[in-house]
Amino acid sequence: MSTLTVRNIEPAIKDKLRLMAAAHGRSMEEEVRSILRQAMTQDAKPSGLGSRIHARFAAMGGVALPLPDRSDLPRFASFEEGHSA
Repeated sequence: MSTLTVRNIEPAIKDKLRLMAAAHGRSMEEEVRSILRQAMTQDAKPSGLGSRIHARFAAMGGVALPLPDRSDLPRFASFEEGHSA
């Protein structure tokens, strides 16, 4: 096992850590190990826009949208007046 020293921890953070450790019946050192273990074993959250939108609305159950058949061939858009694509 390795040793890690963390310096310059704000007193308020140290107090919260001490209280958390006491609430869990552990030493502060074991509480820090537990926090680090939990943080390092969690999967990274998706950070792309599409992933964030999906994560936000996934709990709502989603929506099934009807998809049209893709039988037409792709074509260029026409911007000429009177000409519809």
